[in-house]
Amino acid sequence: VEIYESVNYPFLPDRGAKRLRNGDGGAGEDDNSRGGKQLKGLGARELARYREAEGGAEMRETEEITEDRKMILEKLMDQDGEEPEAEPIDESSVKKMILTFEKRSYKNQELRIKFPDNPEKFMESELDLNDIIQEMHVIATMPDLYHLLVELNAVHSLLGLLAVVDLLQELTDIDTLHESEEGAEVLIDALLEGQVVALLVQNMERLNEQVKEEADGIFNTLAIIENMAEFRPGLCTEAAQQGLMQWLVAFIWNYRQRYNPSCHLFSKCFPLLVLFSQVFKRHNPNTAEEQEMMENLFDALCSCLMLPSNRDRFLKGEGLQLMNLMLREKKMSRTSALKVLDHAMIGPEGADNCHKFVDILGLRTIFPLFMKTPKKMKKTGTSEKEHEEHVCSVIASMLRNLKSQQRTRLHNKFTENDCEKVDRLMELYFKYLEAVQQADKRIEGEKHEMVRRGEILDDSMEDEFYLRRLDAGLFVLQLLCYIMVEISNSGISQLHQRVHQILNVRGGSIKIVRHILREYVESIGDGKSDEFKEAERKRIMELVDNF
Repeated sequence: VEIYESVNYPFLPDRGAKRLRNGDGGAGEDDNSRGGKQLKGLGARELARYREAEGGAEMRETEEITEDRKMILEKLMDQDGEEPEAEPIDESSVKKMILTFEKRSYKNQELRIKFPDNPEKFMESELDLNDIIQEMHVIATMPDLYHLLVELNAVHSLLGLLAVVDLLQELTDIDTLHESEEGAEVLIDALLEGQVVALLVQNMERLNEQVKEEADGIFNTLAIIENMAEFRPGLCTEAAQQGLMQWLVAFIWNYRQRYNPSCHLFSKCFPLLVLFSQVFKRHNPNTAEEQEMMENLFDALCSCLMLPSNRDRFLKGEGLQLMNLMLREKKMSRTSALKVLDHAMIGPEGADNCHKFVDILGLRTIFPLFMKTPKKMKKTGTSEKEHEEHVCSVIASMLRNLKSQQRTRLHNKFTENDCEKVDRLMELYFKYLEAVQQADKRIEGEKHEMVRRGEILDDSMEDEFYLRRLDAGLFVLQLLCYIMVEISNSGISQLHQRVHQILNVRGGSIKIVRHILREYVESIGDGKSDEFKEAERKRIMELVDNF
């Protein structure tokens, strides 16, 4: 401020300067006719005076710059021309940086307490504190020095400042954490000890997501929690206990209220995810960010449904009805709703959901999607294979779980319109059989080449080859074969004859179907009990033998 004043004061107008008159310097009316030729030879100062006099403006001369002030200007210009040399970042400089931060933080807090109603008193300390915080971003490039933040007790001071959210996001960047896991562990431990999630949640509660700057703060805060959770998954439980889940519920509820405030259908069921998913029942996301949020929401719902007990909650919360409505609405949420439906009906724990789906006329919804793959899936980023996989999985789950009347209704669906659904089933079977056979040929060629070069085919390579076969459509092919043997063993001769007729016409082989299902049986049982695995294998092999 002092430099600013000393530099600018010399240029204040001189109140003793005289105005130019028309007769001075030959600035009469006939100057215009002469094209301003008399201006030649005038200095810059006289020229300025002349023009101001011509316009009727009053101009005052400035004072001469003193020698002292000239020196100040020269120093400032020298400083601008010289780039400061960056200090090498080492343990000593980081310690110095942290201690400077501690001093400035303490001074700022002291002034805030002393002058709570006079921000001008602590404004300078606020700026100094912000400067050192910006300098500390360089520590994020050296995770092996994170232990200094803990040893010098800087973590506690950082957690007390809302302005360090950007810094914490950089410090907890997942790539940076993996560069030095030892330093990362020390930092994460200190953050958790300081109840970092609870403090971050308290900060987010004061922010309004409709204000861009504050929305960025919420985004960065959630990024910190996401980074730590990815590095240490066990942190999720602790985060939920420190208020994160309650904040998420409130945030989602407020968002839902803005889009669909009158709907209370799901107010007492599956409160977090099912409640929010109905927002997208009748309207598409407006932006790419909103679409990403919708997809993340449904992915989270699928993850929850992997826990068997949640499938019962989903049933009681009328989640099936909501997914069925979304499938009929033909909005962007339809693809995600199909994926959720698949997770809700899979396995023996999904039996009740399968029965309920038939009761709410879900067969009228799922089979049109089976008969024809929608063309507008590219907007949602879903491939044709993913769609057909989820549809086939839903039908296979119903064939596995349905009993009595509902099972009969499902079988009768395959007989409608001269068994058109069997024709579609066999069309998909030959489509995916060809894709998998081509993948198998490529893999066999690579294996042969590796053996020729003397390379060893270890378990990791075999796993990689198997994943490539799955990407080519092996799992969809296995589901199609399972549906084939199920309907062939339904006791309806029309279905059995149609399946074998199409196999014979198109040169198919029963042996190939059996081989595919035997491979499928071998992969059954991840996460299941030994009793279930054995019973399921036996049941499928009986179907294969009778096929």
